[in-house]
Amino acid sequence: MRIVRIRLKNFKVFQDVTLKDVEPYAVFVGKNGVGKSTLFDVFGFLRDCLKENVRPALQKRGGFREVVSRGHRDEPIVIELGLRMELEGIGERIVTYLLAIAEDKGMPIVAKEVLKYTQYQGGKPFEFIHFENGAGSAITNEVEIVSGQGERREDQKLDSPDILAIKGLGQFQRFEAASAFRSLIENWHVSDFHVQAARATRDAGYAEHLSPEGDNLALVTQYLYEQNKPVLNKILGIMRDRVPGVAQVESRQMDDGRVVLRFQDGSFKDPFVARFVSDGTIKMFAYLVLLHDPTPHPLLCVEEPENQLYPELLQELSEEFEGYSRRGGQVFVSTHSPDFLNAVDLKSIYVLQKIGGLTQVRRASDDVNLRAFVEAGDKPGELWRQNWLTQVFAK
Repeated sequence: MRIVRIRLKNFKVFQDVTLKDVEPYAVFVGKNGVGKSTLFDVFGFLRDCLKENVRPALQKRGGFREVVSRGHRDEPIVIELGLRMELEGIGERIVTYLLAIAEDKGMPIVAKEVLKYTQYQGGKPFEFIHFENGAGSAITNEVEIVSGQGERREDQKLDSPDILAIKGLGQFQRFEAASAFRSLIENWHVSDFHVQAARATRDAGYAEHLSPEGDNLALVTQYLYEQNKPVLNKILGIMRDRVPGVAQVESRQMDDGRVVLRFQDGSFKDPFVARFVSDGTIKMFAYLVLLHDPTPHPLLCVEEPENQLYPELLQELSEEFEGYSRRGGQVFVSTHSPDFLNAVDLKSIYVLQKIGGLTQVRRASDDVNLRAFVEAGDKPGELWRQNWLTQVFAK
């Protein structure tokens, strides 16, 4: 699975933006306040809508009137994603998910929700589900339709108009498309990593996957040591190659039952607990744990990974992100760092800029001059440092 198209309408600073042919590894760059965090919050918002319903997801962000673009409060918020997905019995298709959220008598409602796929032969797209205002219908025999049988469509009414149909129907196996798409969103990882959280000791427990905040890093390390040591050894090998002095990382349960993370420096006999290790070392180790997860996330969103890392590590970190995308995941990264951008292909760089108070997004490689600069030997990061990447918005 990967996202190939994003359309946002009336979502905060994105009044009307469409990204086409999105790369598996996409890096978003722009000045402060242009909406990089808002772009990533689209994915967190969808996940919250699925987990908590639409109303609390909006309340977490100040309510409908704070999320909808200014001057467009009478219009719906629209999020539309096009994803290249493998469908059972059907093959690979572009699946489109459209969600329109409106306000009715001061309450948010799902005005429209559609999950459909395009047909290679053309014609009208095939709709798995189509709901409006809490009621609609869904296909229950997707695979049978491919073999020539007629469709069976079941009418449904949700308990509330602020519930996503993919949530309500995704609990039932007969609605295969809704269930698959629900599972996809639930497994997105939108990072909100905090170094201090990653340093913290934790009560003994169990964790297979790094949390968005990174506060269970010690538990995940313990899990890898006990259940998947080859993966941990691979991570440690990369750490030894790229972070000078790190010889070993271990998770240790203390006498009081708490679990701590300890780093072994090759120059010292005794290991250091995480609170005495540099921010950069902790952060690099956490990213490697995330990027080498034995059960990878279909989408990673990571904001400003350059913070706390010294410049020499940024190219190698970008290579790790790109490697993750080549293994089948998708990675969205935001950055301000010229050093990080120097390691990114121009076609993977998307530039954000505010025009008339609203944000527009352009792919850097769409500009013929920028392509010429890079072909002549200029690095994207240096073009960003010299403010050339905004050339993509020139008329």
